[in-house]
Amino acid sequence: MSQLNRRDFLKTTIAAGALAGTLPLHAARRTATDVVTLGNSGLRVTRLAFGTGSNNGHVQAALGQKEFSRLIAYAYDHGIRFFETAEAYMTPAMLGEALKPYPRDSYQLMNKVTTDSGVDPQKRFDDMRRVSQTEYFDIMLLHWQHTSNWMEETKHWQEGMLQAQSKNVIKTRGASVHGLPALRQVPGNKFLEVAMIRMNHNGTRMDGPIPDTPEAGNVQEVVSHVKQVKSEGMGVISMKLCGDGTFTKHEDRQAAMRFAFQHAGIDCATVGFKSTQEIDEAIDNMNLALA
Repeated sequence: MSQLNRRDFLKTTIAAGALAGTLPLHAARRTATDVVTLGNSGLRVTRLAFGTGSNNGHVQAALGQKEFSRLIAYAYDHGIRFFETAEAYMTPAMLGEALKPYPRDSYQLMNKVTTDSGVDPQKRFDDMRRVSQTEYFDIMLLHWQHTSNWMEETKHWQEGMLQAQSKNVIKTRGASVHGLPALRQVPGNKFLEVAMIRMNHNGTRMDGPIPDTPEAGNVQEVVSHVKQVKSEGMGVISMKLCGDGTFTKHEDRQAAMRFAFQHAGIDCATVGFKSTQEIDEAIDNMNLALA
């Protein structure tokens, strides 16, 4: 086929598809494994992330390395390419081992650093890279920020994160926040590129006046902050979509996913998994929420 004829053939094929309505339908269909950009950061991740911090990672660690690696492989083979851990979890080394078979540029890895005092951030990041068997982290979060003055308290870590970013040890910087006093510092924040914010439809394990209490969080205020930071170009990753594992009813897990994407407008969500069935369900629930 000549080059000209090939062009004509392709144009005809595309036009026929458009007339049939197949191309617009395909373009409109959003899924859990789509790759999306987190705000103005430029970082692209799948909408669904594999979380490894259920009960601080004890749930995933209890699987053992072989079963955990099998679960990571299942997620990867089913299109999930965004994986999350934290220095404080039981899972960074296990996740690093499980991801070894895959090209490093084929997935995104998020870690969270504990912002304790008297520590050299660069040494800490180097230690975290060694444990995770990676040259860099796609996202690094300041972990568990829960006070109203956390921006002042973490200046040392912010400077360290910027330095690590300049060396490509970290690609994107952010924070995970707990409680309304901390969350209220996120809108208008010039340091953050992404924020990890708790989200579900009824406020279970969500942000309230006092961090990490059993009382229901202020869903309306949390959503308002999410929409504000999104309008400012910040990427939003949500957690606690299964109520920290307390949503035993399927309809609650579906409702939480639908609320997060349709009402709050988050970019992506991380869910902790311990079985292939949970992965399948989360993909289905997110696909329904995005339909």
